[in-house]
Amino acid sequence: MIRGDGQLNHDLLPGEKGPQDKCGVFGVWAEGEEVAKLAYFGLYALQHRGQESAGIATANGEKIVVFKDMGLVSQVFSEASLESLTGHIAVGHTRYSTTGASHWKNAQPTLGRTAYGTVALGHNGNLTNTSELLALLQERYPEHQSELRGGNTTDTAVLTALLTGNPDSSLEATALELFPKVKGAFCFVFMDENTLYAARDPQGVRPLVLGRLERGWVVASESAALDIVGASYVREVEPGELIAIDENGLRSSRFAQEKRAGCVFEYVYLARPDTAINGRVVYESRVEMGRTLAKEYPVEADIVMPTPESGTPAAIGYSEQSGIPFGHGLVKNAYVGRTFIQPSQTIRQLGIRLKLNPLREVIAGKRLVVVDDSIVRGNTQRALVKMLKEAGAAEVHVRISSPPITWPCFYGIDFASRAELIASGLAADEVRQSIGADSLGYLSKEGMIAATNQEPASLCTACFTGEYPIELPAAEQLGKNLLERGVATIKEEKHVHVDD
Repeated sequence: MIRGDGQLNHDLLPGEKGPQDKCGVFGVWAEGEEVAKLAYFGLYALQHRGQESAGIATANGEKIVVFKDMGLVSQVFSEASLESLTGHIAVGHTRYSTTGASHWKNAQPTLGRTAYGTVALGHNGNLTNTSELLALLQERYPEHQSELRGGNTTDTAVLTALLTGNPDSSLEATALELFPKVKGAFCFVFMDENTLYAARDPQGVRPLVLGRLERGWVVASESAALDIVGASYVREVEPGELIAIDENGLRSSRFAQEKRAGCVFEYVYLARPDTAINGRVVYESRVEMGRTLAKEYPVEADIVMPTPESGTPAAIGYSEQSGIPFGHGLVKNAYVGRTFIQPSQTIRQLGIRLKLNPLREVIAGKRLVVVDDSIVRGNTQRALVKMLKEAGAAEVHVRISSPPITWPCFYGIDFASRAELIASGLAADEVRQSIGADSLGYLSKEGMIAATNQEPASLCTACFTGEYPIELPAAEQLGKNLLERGVATIKEEKHVHVDD
């Protein structure tokens, strides 16, 4: 199978890696429905959350069947494979790896066998105490370590082994006893032959929602996936909640008290714009971020243009607030993904033109405001500014609808290491010089949070502030402490890097 690109809607140089969420999860319990096809279209709606592998498991009350492979949802599944996945329960998963390499053996759903049957599990997030959980597995159920010897190196595999290890407890009781010991960001959707389960970490870092079908229930990473399959939105799966759905209906249990710290970057970039998170539609948040950005960093210009597609809502907001006309100065090739065909040196030098090409008639002689959601390494923005100026732009003013990203994420987003994050050691004007823009403005943290309509204390802003709401593993905490004391060194190294 051909792998998909690292992100479908973030416009990067060929080979450049942007911020990537770990996974999307989907589950359905519906008698009389083609649950595999519902899961397929649900995963299709969640494709932006992971493009390395996809899988669906179904259960019919007697057995579980799973089909998974490397690639995009549309590449992995066919009519024939979906027809073979029969039953009334399904768990689906689309993956980008943050722990465990990108191999078939690490694709999900993972399978495990209990004293009562089989378990299929999909996970969105990233656990921070996997080593402790592995030690717990070795202590309690050493015989279940064999399930990890097949080469599955993910935190999900360790969790699956723990869920299936206790021969004297039901799956539901085991989950309620285990999940308080699990630390980090997690949305679990799993099932046995008869019951669908969903659970969310006490902080609710990643979104997970519950929907209603005429003849059943759906759980999904984002509300947009409910829309695709015709499910009505019911509510969020609450942080610290375990939901079970079977022939008797839905029941809810709580394994931890809510300590909400939802990822603010879901509003900035990760989630689909048509998704609602905790009562706020993401598109509305992004437009408001653009309006606030125009207030905080006004400039005299002729056109406000987005970096498609991720910068479009914020660019609309910037245009509305500033009164500067909105326009499209770039044409995107929607079909460019990762390719195993290495470009020639000539093509490689063209860089970003493989994905974006300027509309010279629109931008020539104009002062441009270019709006994007974030800057990670700065390579793409540098190439973009150069391309626009070569196409005749008189001025290029870059506006970013989030604060500078200065810290890595340990909760399921694969940001670059801090040494690679351009803003971690440089002031905004130094970043501006590095990317070649005439001016640069980042949205303030306060403006970003206000646009989400959430309480500041209920959001995780660690990638912008370095303040992590969930305890980090010892190695990561040590590294964070060293980095806090070594900003001057990072800055010195960054100057060398950006001038090359």
